[in-house]
Amino acid sequence: MRKLLFILLAALPLAASALPESLDGNRSSSLYFGPNALPVPDMLDGTTSPRLYAEVAFDTFRGFHGDRTFDLFAKVHVPLFTPRVNLSVWMPVIEGYRNTSASLDHQQPMERRMKGREFGNVYVTTDIHVFKQKRLVPDVTLRVGLVTASGDSDEYGRYFDSPGYFVDTSVAKSIGFKNKFFEELRFVLNAGFLCWQVGKVTQNDAFMYGGKVKLATRVLDTSLAVQGYSGWIGNGDRPCVLKAGVTVKARGFRPLVAYQYGFRDYPFHQFRVGLGYVF
Repeated sequence: MRKLLFILLAALPLAASALPESLDGNRSSSLYFGPNALPVPDMLDGTTSPRLYAEVAFDTFRGFHGDRTFDLFAKVHVPLFTPRVNLSVWMPVIEGYRNTSASLDHQQPMERRMKGREFGNVYVTTDIHVFKQKRLVPDVTLRVGLVTASGDSDEYGRYFDSPGYFVDTSVAKSIGFKNKFFEELRFVLNAGFLCWQVGKVTQNDAFMYGGKVKLATRVLDTSLAVQGYSGWIGNGDRPCVLKAGVTVKARGFRPLVAYQYGFRDYPFHQFRVGLGYVF
């Protein structure tokens, strides 16, 4: 018994030395990497796109610690045989970044390079409109998504060198207006699960959550959302953000502006200007 106890005590330092690589010392989180490494995905509003929709946008990010990032963003929603099932693909096509000495102090993986350009990760999802709103039934959508590892330069703190996936559900209910200008006020709740690899033998599992209010009028839509996800490792993997957006309706065109602010574990402001088109 004494020999067994001695062996266990001798093995404790070896076990502790393995923790920094897989857990304590791991920095694969939204706090330490660039803004496009694993941002909080935009939530659905309880429906899918009944027509083909394409969007391009320009993003600029200002980091709280000096990081500056610019990217060209693209997104498409493709109805699959029915308006209630979409194939959605989006990605930051290319990003450019610049890090000041302040950001290097905060994001140590970026020590060897101050600026550069990278290709982004591709997000591919299947969106299913499970239930359609009726008097006592809300709109419900189910989304299953894959995050590729196409983004490069994990050694510079821009993208994780690992894939991920997520599953989430959005539940929404609208209040209609009899006014000719205001169309509806919509409330949306979101919950799901997000997973990504953070080491050779470890993965981070996170609970996704969110809530959104959307006001639709004849000429534009406005929305305000609070979203986030909460990982189990606790290494800056619990980002929470505020998202606000305005989309103008001009026939098939959808000019848009958006702003995102990181409350926790996402040290960035994001400004977006884009143009969508409904085919």
